[in-house]
Amino acid sequence: MKDYSASRFKSDLIAGIVVGIVALPLAVAFAIASGVSPTIGLITAIIGGFLVSALGGCSVQIGGPTGAFIIIVYGIIETFGLEGLALATFMAGLILVLMGLFHLGTVIKFIPYPIVVGFTAGIALTIFSTQMNDFFGMGLTNVPAAFIPKWGTYFSSLSSIDLVTTAVAVTSLIIIISVPMVSKKLPGALIAIIIMTVAVWVLNMYFPEYHVATIGDRFGSMSTDIPTPKGFELNMETINMLLPSAFTIAILGSIESLLSATVADGVTGSRTHSNTELIGQGIANIVVPFFGGIPVTGAIARTMTNITNGGRTPVAGIIHAVVLLLIFLFMMPLINLVPMACLASVLVVVSYNMSGWRTVRALMKNPKGDITVLIVTFLLTVVFDLTIAIEIGLLLAMILFLRRVTENTQIKVYSEQLDVAEGTEATTHEVLDVAKGVQVYEIDGPFFFGVATKFDETMRTTMGDKPMVRIIRMRKVPFIDATAVHNLEILIKSSQADGIHVVLSGVNSSVREVLEHAGIDNLIGKDHICPHITVAVEMANRLVARLEKEVAVKVSAANVE
Repeated sequence: MKDYSASRFKSDLIAGIVVGIVALPLAVAFAIASGVSPTIGLITAIIGGFLVSALGGCSVQIGGPTGAFIIIVYGIIETFGLEGLALATFMAGLILVLMGLFHLGTVIKFIPYPIVVGFTAGIALTIFSTQMNDFFGMGLTNVPAAFIPKWGTYFSSLSSIDLVTTAVAVTSLIIIISVPMVSKKLPGALIAIIIMTVAVWVLNMYFPEYHVATIGDRFGSMSTDIPTPKGFELNMETINMLLPSAFTIAILGSIESLLSATVADGVTGSRTHSNTELIGQGIANIVVPFFGGIPVTGAIARTMTNITNGGRTPVAGIIHAVVLLLIFLFMMPLINLVPMACLASVLVVVSYNMSGWRTVRALMKNPKGDITVLIVTFLLTVVFDLTIAIEIGLLLAMILFLRRVTENTQIKVYSEQLDVAEGTEATTHEVLDVAKGVQVYEIDGPFFFGVATKFDETMRTTMGDKPMVRIIRMRKVPFIDATAVHNLEILIKSSQADGIHVVLSGVNSSVREVLEHAGIDNLIGKDHICPHITVAVEMANRLVARLEKEVAVKVSAANVE
């Protein structure tokens, strides 16, 4: 901000006003779909949006309620009520701050892409399914929360579809889709809401028999007062029950905000401080619950709108929050007139944009493991809930990753001759003669618990004649874990019990440090840890020669006797 200028403020002012107008219908729609009043959606966008812009690590990020949270928020409210939601959001905020303080911002970016696509597509389908009641004006009051029973209720209630409400929804949908074709800068959702609100107001005024439900019909007259901060009760029982939901909110919020920031960096050429961004998001989620708000995260669509209209500093995001505050204070009575069918159309378009069906189609050409993770995450999100989907999706992805690493880590066995340059780009080859009685095992890849078992199996299946020396070549081992160290210790002790020497070769500094901490250097002998395979083979050959000489002397002495 040290080089901030009047021209920059003008650009930020225009961008902030436009984003504020664009954010209005989304904040209202996301709040209603989440099971709370439009007032809470606007309060969340105002307070959360201000804090994300003021304290986050991305200069153009726009924060607020997003479609990704609809399902998790709805489920928490249904089970634990609004106080449970406030506590879960507060806990999620604390988790996000801790993630930022412990520099986990870069780690979040490594969550497998198929998981992100899977639960995003699942959320999109679930949001779409929640809007059918308002879209078709069915007037259902007890719609099941679960996906399959919900659609069962819809199909059994087809006779209750209201044609006038459906016409309003379809017209709204056409306007939202058509406006960007005229100009991408025009907010299609807001224009649809303005046109259809006027149309429905006239219809309800002069033709009451064709009444179309509005926000006012659903929520009554809404207050324009800023809510007084309220606390909430903390006890270990509630915290334990809400911790999985809080974890899901934190993970989902961090993924969405950092993904939005990454996209923004690609467009503006700026650099987001990932950990600062998580801390900013965390503080927003800590503060918002005291005002009755719902979870906050960075919103890709609003952030891109900000960039497109010239926003380049946090001032634009702060102005967007001020615009929403002014609308909240002076225009709330007009929001009561917005038809529910129009908001349903807004969310249908949001769910379509979230679905990423083209990305899903492209991922179907990937390896079967990635496809499996995507489909499982998608189905779990739709059929069960987002918490289970993220947990099992991450677990499945880790299992598949470990399997791939294990499969790609090779255990090679050499005897008689060894090419030192094998596996490198060297053009000159040095062939070492390996004495009979020496076996060389090379581990090519990380030596961790998944590979340790594979190494043991290779040792057992390639034993043949009992060797006198075993060389374990570790030049391509980047790290070693506790399981591998334990297995290596067992191997050394069992080999020594059989009179077999074990020599380690090419151990890098980090792996050697782990081995020294575990006492392997003292067990094997420090001279048995060699810097290069040439040194290791020379030592092994000398050991074999010495052992053979000792055996020959013993045999000769036995013959004399």
